[in-house]
Formats: sequence, C-alpha cells, structure tokens
Amino acid sequence: MGMVTTTDGVEIYFKDWGPKDAQPIVFHHGWPLTADDWDTQMLFFLAEGYRVVAHDRRGHGRSTQVGEGHDMDHYAADTAAVVAHLDLRNAVHVGHSTGGGQVTRYVARHGEGRVAKAVLIGAVPPLMLKTEANPGGLPLEVFDGFRQALAADRVGFYTDVASGPFYGFNRPGAKVSEPIVGNWVRQGMMGGAKPHYDGIKAFSETDFTEDLKAIEVPTLVMHGDDDQIVPIGASAHLSSKLLKNGTLKVYEGLPHGMCTTHADIVNPDLLAFIRS
Repeated sequence: MGMVTTTDGVEIYFKDWGPKDAQPIVFHHGWPLTADDWDTQMLFFLAEGYRVVAHDRRGHGRSTQVGEGHDMDHYAADTAAVVAHLDLRNAVHVGHSTGGGQVTRYVARHGEGRVAKAVLIGAVPPLMLKTEANPGGLPLEVFDGFRQALAADRVGFYTDVASGPFYGFNRPGAKVSEPIVGNWVRQGMMGGAKPHYDGIKAFSETDFTEDLKAIEVPTLVMHGDDDQIVPIGASAHLSSKLLKNGTLKVYEGLPHGMCTTHADIVNPDLLAFIRS
C-alpha cells in the first residue's frame, strides 16, 4: 500500500503488487466502493505475472474524505497522479461502472504514451442521464432518488443495492450471498457521505462521448445483458460504436457486479484480451 498527494492536497491510497518490471494492470473501482472490490482480479493477475495496481477514489475508502472535487476531471487527474508517482507505462486500465468513466476520461486526456489497452466493464459511458440527445438514458428522477435515499439512510440504501440489483440477487431463484453483500456495504461505509452524494452526479451526468472518440488504444467493452444498474442499451452498445478500436463482449444473463459473481468467466476473458 501507499499514498500519493495530488496537486490540490488530496491523499490517494493505492495498492501496488507484483514485479515492478512487469506489465501493469490498473484497476478502477465502481461507486461507492474501494480498491478492495478488485481483490479477486488482482490476485488472479498477480499469479499470472503482472504488476497490479488499484487506488481508492478521492473520498472513497482510505483516500482523503475531502469535500470538493468529486467529478470526473478530478478523478482522472487523481489517476494520473498515481500513474506518474509509480511511473507506470504500457499499462492496461480496467474500470468497472463509475471506474469505467474514470478510465475513459483518464485515457483520453492523460494517457498518451502510457496506456497499452483499456477495458470498460459495466461502465457508465457514454452518458447515463436521459436527455433529448440521449433518449435511452435514465431519467433524472432516478438519480435524485439515489441522493434522497443516501441522505436519509446511507447504510440501509447500500444494503438494499447490494442485496438486490447490483448482483442480480433480486432475480427469481437467485441465492443471496450475505458475505458479498456485507463486503459491498463495508466498502461503501468506509467512504464519505458527501463524496458519495456528489459522485452520483459525476457518474450520471458526465458525457463521455468525445472522450470515447479520442481513445485510440484497443478497448474491450464487457457488459452483462441483465445489468440493472447500467442498462446495456444506453451504455456498452453505444460506447463500442464510438471507440476507434473497440470490441464489445456481451454476457448473457450476467449482472452489474459480474466481476464478483462470475470472476471465473470474467478473469480469463480479461487475460485473453490483455495477452492478445
């Protein structure tokens, strides 16, 4: 573990495991989680000989619970600070959900000369919010509901998300994993309420269209077609078309949190893409 201080004085916590001369894989977590959400992937790729890095987004986990800067521009700049501190080159950046937005903006605006490939998993780009130009998005009322629920009972809200739509545990016949739910809530409650509250606007209202168009490195877009958090029609299907060198891989019946529930499927596919 380590810490890097950004130009605006925020301490960003990171993990850096594996040979320092190996190709780095940098993992970007979803809202409102932490680098811990990538434990399964990090151990898998560590065993494959890679250098694995993950950080807690500002306001999340063990990073500073600062009151400001909870937007994609700051998130991407924070990534750049970690990358520069560790001098990571030829890196593969993997982002889930909100982390996919962070990867998209980082690669487009800061990644020149340092990025080999990118992976977007259940990711929020190009835009989650429904607008006239994006009729397939979700109404603002959905995200207002998130904010209201968080402000009223954050731990209850997080428990409902983790035990329901995030992992598809609300589907008929699904078996709820209490340890998985508990770990999700644990990670969420490590972070700050205001950073998480502000982060809802960041992941829902940021338009990544131009960022996607600017990315030239090979990019794999992975998405479960039963994703109840980031609907595939308004995200992966559109993102893969905007990318210059994008590949779309759809997983039938898999949920938003498929990296956890179906790591045995996701990890080998990630490895195959990275090695290709």
